[in-house]
Amino acid sequence: MDHLKRAVPLGFIAGAMSVLIFHQGAVFLLHHLAGLMPSPGYSLRPVPPLLVPQLFSLMFWGGIWGIVIALVLRLVWVPDLLFGFLFGAIVCSAFGWYVVTALKGLPPFNGLWVFDRMWRALLLNGLFGWGTAFLLRPMSIRG
Repeated sequence: MDHLKRAVPLGFIAGAMSVLIFHQGAVFLLHHLAGLMPSPGYSLRPVPPLLVPQLFSLMFWGGIWGIVIALVLRLVWVPDLLFGFLFGAIVCSAFGWYVVTALKGLPPFNGLWVFDRMWRALLLNGLFGWGTAFLLRPMSIRG
């Protein structure tokens, strides 16, 4: 039970930090080194509905996903970094493509089946999940 109590706050911290380091770091590098992203990341532009800076919003939701990753990691015996990458790439991307767009009243993929956008989402979300699992390693949440 002690591991479960630790998984929630540590998962949140690891997920939020993974957004800051791995997700947005990759956006920054893809923008500046390869010109593959339209913006350089780390945006402080206010986003609706609360007009919170985009980076802080991403870190909050990364923290929520980090809790999920930390809890599921306790149950699976797949290598943690592989699990993190696949979870981020598949689950987080699919959630964004289907659930978030539906909540906004938009069609899946925002009506855009654009391969360029899809591979970037898979890569960036995969790096987020990998980074979360990586940051959770020293926290010994597997029990």
